[in-house]
Amino acid sequence: MNNATSFLKASVSCLVLLPFISGCAKDYGMNPPPDGEKVEIVIKMPEELEPEPLRVMYRSAICRRVVRDGDRRAESLEGRRGFDSTLTKRGATRFYEAGLFINAGGPCKWRLSNVIVGIKYRIPGGFEEGITSGTGGTVIIKFDEKNAPISVGGVRVVVGSDLKIVKDYYPWLSEKFIDGYARRANLSSEGGGYLTYEAREARNIYFEPILHSDVVVTSVSPKKHVIGDFIKFHYPDGSVESDWRARPNFEKMQKIRLAAEASK
Repeated sequence: MNNATSFLKASVSCLVLLPFISGCAKDYGMNPPPDGEKVEIVIKMPEELEPEPLRVMYRSAICRRVVRDGDRRAESLEGRRGFDSTLTKRGATRFYEAGLFINAGGPCKWRLSNVIVGIKYRIPGGFEEGITSGTGGTVIIKFDEKNAPISVGGVRVVVGSDLKIVKDYYPWLSEKFIDGYARRANLSSEGGGYLTYEAREARNIYFEPILHSDVVVTSVSPKKHVIGDFIKFHYPDGSVESDWRARPNFEKMQKIRLAAEASK
């Protein structure tokens, strides 16, 4: 039994409920039918990267929760349950996979709302001593109209049972001084590192990050807080840019790589 299924069958803590749902005696657990419909997620990882545990959220229209605004007025919202689920590596291959129930059952009739997929550098692995894993890449997949815990940028709406995501990623080595010295191995990618899809019908999800290991951008942060002093990004074509950006210019990285490939 995988981590997700084991968790789904466990009891959960009492939610903050509407007054007409009494106490904590009610069963808020998840109990998906063994033959229930699933979303199958497959990730093909470059050797240098590794997946983070999936961040999974289910919602319930039955077991609701109450939130209050600044004036203490109560509002009833759908109940929600979130947990992490570790992907399983497929033997000695580069594939990782997981299966998540669409309907997680139980008295609350939990239904899958969204999944957040994260990738990052595998450390240690080809880097100098002292370099740690930093900012990675994040893919947010929504199965309803609700916001995920992370909501960044525009939403790509996908229709159909298959969702295939193949995207370019570049190594980004950063050096910072303020609030403690650190050198990190990050990833530069489309959407500032965040991609969001609304794929309500998706049942087969394939994600393949393409890592261009030989096209590296580096950055050096200011040593002191000085107005007008920004992070300096050193690009593989020899150019240096310093402006308001906190991340490398992904479109510039794409152009540099494509130009280099065209000249070969």
